[in-house]
Amino acid sequence: MPRMPSSARTPTSAPMRSPSAAARGRRGSGPVRTAAASLLAILGTCLVAGCAVPEAQAGPVIQLSSAQITEPGASRVTDIYVDVQNNGAQTKLVAASLSVGGQVTFRSPVRSGQVEMRTVPSITIPAKSFVGLDPNASHLLVTDAGPMKAGTEITITLVFAHAGAFSVAAMVTNPESGGASYFLN
Repeated sequence: MPRMPSSARTPTSAPMRSPSAAARGRRGSGPVRTAAASLLAILGTCLVAGCAVPEAQAGPVIQLSSAQITEPGASRVTDIYVDVQNNGAQTKLVAASLSVGGQVTFRSPVRSGQVEMRTVPSITIPAKSFVGLDPNASHLLVTDAGPMKAGTEITITLVFAHAGAFSVAAMVTNPESGGASYFLN
């Protein structure tokens, strides 16, 4: 059969575009628009339901308060007492330092309810809890620190395994000369 020039084609021989192909050629229609609309509907539902963004935590994960250090005697040994509020997941107190130097070790009762203490590598701070590091519980023992006189403040920095480092000002006290005591505060 002889070949006809392209200008001589009849309308029935012209290439046909399917309705979906024609629709894709127009802006804002077809499967892309449908997918985008579905995605927006799902995201909107998640936002309304509160599942898209985790609840923001109010305040810091760890808060330190009521920090005290008894003025060391001639032996240059003393204790640190501080209250720890943990607003996050369980963590461990793994290190501590003072602005006046010295060696800080962690002490805990040998058995619950006993006053006899032992040195431990860390102190566990349970999730969402308040822990008082006090004389009859876990606390910090300081040796070979620089001068600490009653009535002055020094800085204590506590390092937590999963929460980082936090500092607090601590008052140096001397109960023998009428200064504050952990038990009186």
